[in-house]
Amino acid sequence: MARLLRMSSQQKCACSLLSRCSSSKADSEYLQKSLVPTMHFQPSLPRLPIPKLEDTMRRYLNAQRPLLNEEQYRKTEELARNFQKSIGKQLQEQLVADDRRNKHTSYISGPWFDMYLSARDPVVLNFNPFMSFTPDPKPGYNDQLIRATNMIVSSVRFLKTLRGGYLAPEIFHLNPTKSDTQTFKNLVRLVPSFLSWYAAYMVNAYPLDMSQYFRLFNSTRLPKLNKDELVTDEQAKHLLVLRNGNFYVFDILDKDGNIVKPSEIQAHLKYILSDSSPTPEFPLGYLTSEERNTWALFRQKLLENGNEEALKKVDSAVFCLCLDDITVKDRTHLSHNMLHGTGLNRWFDKSLSLILTADGTAAINFEHSWGDGVAVLRFQNEVFRDSTENPVISPQSSPARVDSSKAVQRLHFHLDAALKAGIAEAKEKFDKTVQSLTIASLEFKKGGREFFKKQRVSPDAAIQLAFQIAFLRQYNQIVATYESCSTAAFRHGRTETVRPVSVYSKKCAEAFVREPAEHSVAEIREMINQCSNYHNQLTKKAAMGQGFDRHLFALRYLAASQGLPIPDLFQDQAYAQINHNILSTSTLSSPAVQCGGFAPVVANGFGVAYGVQDRVMGCIVSSYPARNVQEFLQCLQRSLEDIFKVLEGKPLTS
Repeated sequence: MARLLRMSSQQKCACSLLSRCSSSKADSEYLQKSLVPTMHFQPSLPRLPIPKLEDTMRRYLNAQRPLLNEEQYRKTEELARNFQKSIGKQLQEQLVADDRRNKHTSYISGPWFDMYLSARDPVVLNFNPFMSFTPDPKPGYNDQLIRATNMIVSSVRFLKTLRGGYLAPEIFHLNPTKSDTQTFKNLVRLVPSFLSWYAAYMVNAYPLDMSQYFRLFNSTRLPKLNKDELVTDEQAKHLLVLRNGNFYVFDILDKDGNIVKPSEIQAHLKYILSDSSPTPEFPLGYLTSEERNTWALFRQKLLENGNEEALKKVDSAVFCLCLDDITVKDRTHLSHNMLHGTGLNRWFDKSLSLILTADGTAAINFEHSWGDGVAVLRFQNEVFRDSTENPVISPQSSPARVDSSKAVQRLHFHLDAALKAGIAEAKEKFDKTVQSLTIASLEFKKGGREFFKKQRVSPDAAIQLAFQIAFLRQYNQIVATYESCSTAAFRHGRTETVRPVSVYSKKCAEAFVREPAEHSVAEIREMINQCSNYHNQLTKKAAMGQGFDRHLFALRYLAASQGLPIPDLFQDQAYAQINHNILSTSTLSSPAVQCGGFAPVVANGFGVAYGVQDRVMGCIVSSYPARNVQEFLQCLQRSLEDIFKVLEGKPLTS
């Protein structure tokens, strides 16, 4: 599945809106002091609906139609009908009954956690995505030490604002003139929490689930045999800093829970940056890139070798700060570094790692099991805004005159021969894997959201269509495609899948690639309109929990958990094929985000992270040797140009 999760167009807007404070200047310890408590709407959020089985089977077959020939489709159709009438009906009844007994959560939450935590693949490349910050608009503030200090303070302000209940609830406002107002806030805060969602709904405002937010801080994924564990220790007050493979910790909150003085944080970071300690011969972070059972066994060895206290410091840290010595050359270099780096200076299990290079380029790399893009994007938006608009230190600031050698603790790990050999092997595997990954980027400057809106075409539908045209032109195939969509509108919602490939997109892509001379501009334009309309329907349905992927996943999970034979539907080659997502795509848009990316989810696939701005579109695409990224981007460039031609009423040239 795509790791950098796509939000629906409505939810993307909600998350890109920076929340507003109740006063012109918030307390220096907080980002804001919202009139409406952070979790005010959480108890009354609607529950994620379980789709009707017949609707799911219809949507599943609709998605399969363009991917199968007639014989394959008839077989899959028969399996779907049989499933719906027999074992599927029984599983559906039990799923609904189980859901009624667990009204505090969603039907997908538990199985989804199990899926992530039971996966034995390494988290790096397979799960962890990155999101890069836009540079600070004031060039002097992009200095590594200055930006790191400002971002740490803004991050801790976010933490305190969240835990204090002062962070404005995440709300999508369909009619902001009525709901995103002081009057609404004054009224809705007086409505009891068990009714508050309904009060918001009355003015077309839709609060989003915020249950994942607490895992942003003091959290890590612990490797365990067969299934990992998420742990959070909110009592810890220290920051974990990695530099040159060395581990350091120092407190960023004092004993009373107040933020340590920014000048002292600056001094401690300067002390770490000036530390001449050599790179460890056996850098421990490589173990977090290992297969999870292998890592679990090595972690047990670490504990047996007297490293319990040091590991506890790592696991419980507020978050991880990675200070890299490199200078970013371009988007490709940035993407490689933020997605995986050399492995030397990372701890991939932390829920959130903030990475800063020598030139002040900043990004987040996050472990994915605990949560999705909504929480991380809100964090990134708030930290970017606060650190750029309200910086606590400037290029003229001097570090505090404190003895950082006493405040900063460098962690030491006791390694026996087996652990050293394990680290060496992990590094060898890591190097081999990341060297096989190719990343390239495209920036399309001819137009963006504004152009498509004028043409009354969905920007997301247009770029998804361009992906299909590009892949068909390059490989002469229409393949399974995944686009992630948040279901945060529901309590404990996670994601749903939008399936961009349809009979409409297939017909349109073939018209562009195979039959450009056989259709008039008006005919192709009508095909684009059909693609756009259908894609919009799919996206809206998915955001409302009415896709088919998560429902089928839950039914299969239920059968397996009861020890039942795997139903024939899930043994069908067509089911395996549609879940082998050769094009794995994800998008989000925010002024705080420069770019993001992730690796392909299958060996012969592409990982496509994209964004559509007002006047420009761009994407970061990754692949392993089975695919050619550069050629795909050339085809994508041409596909976008062709779509623009048609929308402008110009004929295609064959």
